[in-house]
Amino acid sequence: MKRCWNEQPERRPDFEEIFDQFKNINKGKKTNIIDSMLRMLEQYSSNLEELIRERTEELEVEKQKTEKLLTQMLPPSVAEALKMGTTVEPECFDSVTVYFSDIVGFTTISANSEPIEVVDLLNDLYTLFDAIISNHDVYKIVLIYSKVKE
Repeated sequence: MKRCWNEQPERRPDFEEIFDQFKNINKGKKTNIIDSMLRMLEQYSSNLEELIRERTEELEVEKQKTEKLLTQMLPPSVAEALKMGTTVEPECFDSVTVYFSDIVGFTTISANSEPIEVVDLLNDLYTLFDAIISNHDVYKIVLIYSKVKE
């Protein structure tokens, strides 16, 4: 098909070559070229529609993941404003609390544990923190700072 569109006429296939190609495609069966072309176009269209459907589903899944991450990282009002494309106005609070925590012995615990055990420990710890703060009107921002020994 692409060769038929070539800008240089001498590079385009002639009808005999096109007919031979269709015989190869149809495995020697005698069929009408137009019917064959329509079947091929129909198959291509079906494949394309399926591909578009799959990509649309993948896009929707990724969009949901992005929105979930956005709402986990930012206050709900800020996340909603960003999703809607509106300006996020800064907020002022009369008081705030900044809580810094350090897991005493974390380096030793990490050195003596399997990676999955460290992940499980941190997950359990932060799940507990989340359960406690969910009882209060607060918003949590997590910053992880690690001091590396030289």
